[in-house]
Amino acid sequence: MCGITGWIDWQRNLKFEKPVLEEMTKTLARRGPDAKGFWLSTNAALGHRRLAVVDPVGGTQPMRRKRGKHEYIIIYNGELYNTTKLRQELESLGHVFYGYSDTEVLLNSYIEWGPACLEKLNGIFAFAVWNETDQKLFLARDRLGVKPLFYTERRHSILFASELKALLAHPAISPELDIEGLSEIIVLGPARTPGHGIFRGVKELKPGYFLLYDKRGIRIKRYWQLESKPHEDNLKTTIEKTRQLLVDAIRSQLVADVPVCTFLSGGVDSSAITSVAAELYRSEGKKTLNTYSIDYISNDSFFKPGKYQPNSDSDWVQYVSEFLNTSHNSIYFDTPDLVEALGIAVTARDLPGMADIDSSLYLFCREIKKKHTVALSGECADEIFGGYPWYCNVQNWKKNTFPWIAEIDTKMNVFSPELLELLKPANYMANRCQATVAETPLLPGESPQEIRMRQMFYLNFHWFMQTLLERKDRMSMATGLEVRVPFCDHRIIEYVWNIPWEIKNCDNIEKGLLRRALKGIIPEGVLYRRKSPYPKTHNPNYLAAVRKSLLDIISDPTSPIIELVNLKNIRKMAAANADTFDRPWFGQLMTGPQLFAYLIQIDIWLRKYKIRII
Repeated sequence: MCGITGWIDWQRNLKFEKPVLEEMTKTLARRGPDAKGFWLSTNAALGHRRLAVVDPVGGTQPMRRKRGKHEYIIIYNGELYNTTKLRQELESLGHVFYGYSDTEVLLNSYIEWGPACLEKLNGIFAFAVWNETDQKLFLARDRLGVKPLFYTERRHSILFASELKALLAHPAISPELDIEGLSEIIVLGPARTPGHGIFRGVKELKPGYFLLYDKRGIRIKRYWQLESKPHEDNLKTTIEKTRQLLVDAIRSQLVADVPVCTFLSGGVDSSAITSVAAELYRSEGKKTLNTYSIDYISNDSFFKPGKYQPNSDSDWVQYVSEFLNTSHNSIYFDTPDLVEALGIAVTARDLPGMADIDSSLYLFCREIKKKHTVALSGECADEIFGGYPWYCNVQNWKKNTFPWIAEIDTKMNVFSPELLELLKPANYMANRCQATVAETPLLPGESPQEIRMRQMFYLNFHWFMQTLLERKDRMSMATGLEVRVPFCDHRIIEYVWNIPWEIKNCDNIEKGLLRRALKGIIPEGVLYRRKSPYPKTHNPNYLAAVRKSLLDIISDPTSPIIELVNLKNIRKMAAANADTFDRPWFGQLMTGPQLFAYLIQIDIWLRKYKIRII
């Protein structure tokens, strides 16, 4: 993976703007620690930071190619998993290759097929191609939004980048927040509206879209979307196809010229990836597969089973590792590590995020990066196969709220009445939620229950899954670790999208279909282990630490967050017993301690980024 940034301007000679381009590119150094590159012409400036995974010599960027009178330059962040097949097709059409990188295959694919090349790609990507001859820019993002891409249009120019920090490094972009941006942080955060860049004038290219820019301006087109159609396979065939698609996705994503490992929690998703990878390693005579798990010092002493976390991971991790004969590495962190990394996580995301759920992942990836460059992770299986509790309670879901923000009042209670009156949280959330629900591609003739379930899946794909993918990308790439997500293979999603709920939930257990498909691949004991989410700390010392830190912040009259919060309610909550706010206000993990930490992150963000609310 890499970091990309660029600037197209019709009035300034960008040949003289390299210092600005260098500053923008420099902010992405952690995404690409291995190399940097620049390309400038009168109207275009492209910057790239590289994490070398395949073809370290031949994959240098920006990459230039000529065909006829046209000159094309590409900068690319991502990974293609069908590189070999595409290369063979392009060679049959007369294209010549000078290396074996997927970058060269991608550039030649665009030269040959233009925007239609996107339909042929299997992978995760965000890239830009500049046609110097025609003076046209092409930007594209992968179907599921695994790789990020932001942009902002200014008079006579456009700027784009993998991360917000690169845009903010340009002198024309200010860290300004209008009411809408503030609503995203206060009401929806740590999620955000698809396509929203938070800062005034900044947008995100949505997953499955491409953008064209020339002197006529911007045109944005959708090249991929879910298609609803009848599912005609019986249960047996559905299980077999699901298994085939998943195994193929995992195997295709193990290709790299650098060490590869897997995240292992002892749950269904990570155990499936680890099992397929370990078997492939054995069959190819490679070294033993390395696996990694995260936990917290003394966490077993404080863990209490609950509705959202029925069991801890530690025993299951050891069981799966021994069963699959992996070389396992258990990584432990303590409370001071998590608290200290809250600020680092803000810088990685450029926004307040999932508190210690973010900071722990950053620390975890930083440790893995010491020995590995690529990891595979089980993200998105729950969104695709229906693993969350709200899928089984869809009849009680109100379509003006997000099911993972069930306790919105708990969160809103910490903000000032004046701010809430300005933002009108319930209306803002309802409008965002209903707009996405209305986009759901429905199938004529479906029952009200089937329609409701499609809407639930669609909402999860476009919101909750995006939040987790953003978290995974920013926390991992901030350490220079590339994390791949096999469950996000678009072929899996296209197939599973149309499978009826009674099949997805077969055996009356979450992800029942996936469990059936994995029979014989993962240990029988794990096969029916109840879902337990990403592990968080249960140490009361963490609550004490973030509570003290937040109280210190609101006791400082210069703290920027003071203007936004209800000081009385925060102090009251801080004085209360921990059990009084143990219900999640976001997702399954973010309870009272994470609310305190989220407020800390907002304050850090306001200070560090010098946010101006307008």
